Amino acid sequence: MSITDVINSQFHAALDMLEQTIQGCPDAVWYDTARKNRTWHIAYHALFYTHLYLQPTQDDFVPWAKHRDEVNRMPTSGDPYSKDELLEYLALCRAEVDRCTAILDLDAASGFEWLPFGKLELQFYSLRHLMMHLGEVADRLGAQGIDVEWRGMKRTDKVTK
Repeated sequence: MSITDVINSQFHAALDMLEQTIQGCPDAVWYDTARKNRTWHIAYHALFYTHLYLQPTQDDFVPWAKHRDEVNRMPTSGDPYSKDELLEYLALCRAEVDRCTAILDLDAASGFEWLPFGKLELQFYSLRHLMMHLGEVADRLGAQGIDVEWRGMKRTDKVTK
């Protein structure tokens, strides 16, 4: 298995876990306004930066069709995204994982002027970011007695439509 295959597998595993948190999140937790960072904000933020950092450079980034500028940096306002909308975005991110890891130049610069390291390190950085926010959402579900199943690698038994 090549390093890009491993990166692809780990992104898919993390996105599978995020999918579980989105699907399993009760509406009361998803839309809860008591917290500064609402659950849907966190899920969107994780997807936005996963999508962004998969691109060869920031200039190559094309935002999701339903992107709203006010929500990409964990805002305290803005209309909430529904779980179905973020599952749609998650599907786009899965496709981008496959597309972008297939052309990944691990020896290149990150492609983002604010990240002064190479493309390989960017993959670890981005996975850590995704998992940090996934953990936040999973913790909120855990407080509701809802567990998230650990995924160690990309599922090969998944039925695709």
